[in-house]
Amino acid sequence: MASKIIGRKEEQAILQKALRSDEAELVAVTGRRRVGKTFLITNTYQSDIVFEMIGIQNGSLAQQLQNFTDQLSQTMRSPLSLKTPNSWAEAFRMLREAILAQAYTSKKVLFFDELPWLATQKSDFLAAFGYFWNSWASRQNLVIVICGSAASWMIQQVVNDKGGLHNRITRHLRLDPFTLAETEEYLHHREAHFDRYQIVQLYMSLGGIPHYLKEIEPSKSAIQNIDALCFSSKGALFGEFNRLYTSLFDKADTHIAIVRTLAQKRQGMTRAELIEKGKLSNGGGLTNILEELLHSGFIAEYFPFDKKKKEKIYRLCDEFSLFFLYFIEPNKQQGANIWQHLSQTATYKTWSGYAFEGICMKHIEKIKHNLGISGIFSAASSFHKKGTSEEEGLQIDLLLDRNDHNINLFEIKFYNQPYLITKEYAEQLRKRMHIFQQQTKSKKHITWIFITTFGLTPNAYTSSLVLRDLTLDDLF
Repeated sequence: MASKIIGRKEEQAILQKALRSDEAELVAVTGRRRVGKTFLITNTYQSDIVFEMIGIQNGSLAQQLQNFTDQLSQTMRSPLSLKTPNSWAEAFRMLREAILAQAYTSKKVLFFDELPWLATQKSDFLAAFGYFWNSWASRQNLVIVICGSAASWMIQQVVNDKGGLHNRITRHLRLDPFTLAETEEYLHHREAHFDRYQIVQLYMSLGGIPHYLKEIEPSKSAIQNIDALCFSSKGALFGEFNRLYTSLFDKADTHIAIVRTLAQKRQGMTRAELIEKGKLSNGGGLTNILEELLHSGFIAEYFPFDKKKKEKIYRLCDEFSLFFLYFIEPNKQQGANIWQHLSQTATYKTWSGYAFEGICMKHIEKIKHNLGISGIFSAASSFHKKGTSEEEGLQIDLLLDRNDHNINLFEIKFYNQPYLITKEYAEQLRKRMHIFQQQTKSKKHITWIFITTFGLTPNAYTSSLVLRDLTLDDLF
């Protein structure tokens, strides 16, 4: 019996459409490690998969070919051992003959999981696979699904391949972490009935990664679960940070250095700032590594508002990496039962503000929907201007520049109670809006929107300054 698939409605529809089409389909599925790619594919296709194999990490060519032979024996249900092929070209000939021998009457699925581990240097896997598809499989009643956690490798070597697989991918599906709503549904499905404040606490620490969320124990609070998973030496995520990057990237030191550097500045960094602060070498190598981190979902890129020269801002957006660098790594020797204490510190306040902003940025479409502006084109960006002796500086981490002559400036606050706008803070908001108007020379109508955990405490400043007040519930 297949397990229930939480969310992923659009992705399931794409996979089912490939199965129902009248042509052969070559489907590429990408997404970071532990995001649930294999689970989605195997549970969507269930009995339609007739051949499945997963690459062996760091496996030799001989090991990969023996693995192929074992899986093919299962496909053929052969009581006799098959001869292990000497090459991938021979392996794909064997696979073709095995499929023809079965004489399937309906469309079937072949699934190659962790393709980057199969297509090692000098293995000639991609050349053999490309020939298998072009010479035969592309004319059969088949869906071939290829999958890999090294998202950038998949895109560069397969999706954008200039060789035998050039323009052969019929559908490309990128699987992202769960949204907050999907996280809530997943936890409830596992009988973990947390309130939304605790779900956001878990999300800020672990992200929407199904494999991490699976480790949560319903009988424990969010704080207890974070402590057990991340700070106990026996916790499932205690050593996950290094495993995560080294399993995805060859020579991951620079990837990790970029992540560490970006974690130091909540509003993100330009490429030049990143090179300077991270002591990195400029050039094509850095460009490729940034692309790999972007495609794998660890960092995001944004364009600042109203810049004549559109210089990208890079921001760390992987919740678990940020949490590790802020708390797990500096407190590895403290043992379990430390998170209750750490969650009362000034560092927690800094981190929670950064993490909650990141969550809001990931749920920008949900925010637009709840503002009632989904039908209006609007560009999300940030605004930053350094102060001078003549002008005061200003930082707006999120704003929406709308095509209906409006600009929404956002204040994002993560508190454990309703947020109070004091007289002093109200004056700051008025001043910041005035500085924004002066520095951008914008003629649009500018308003403040707040996103808080439990809303604003109603008072005169709230009603006079804030157009809309969104809460946690609006992100779900």
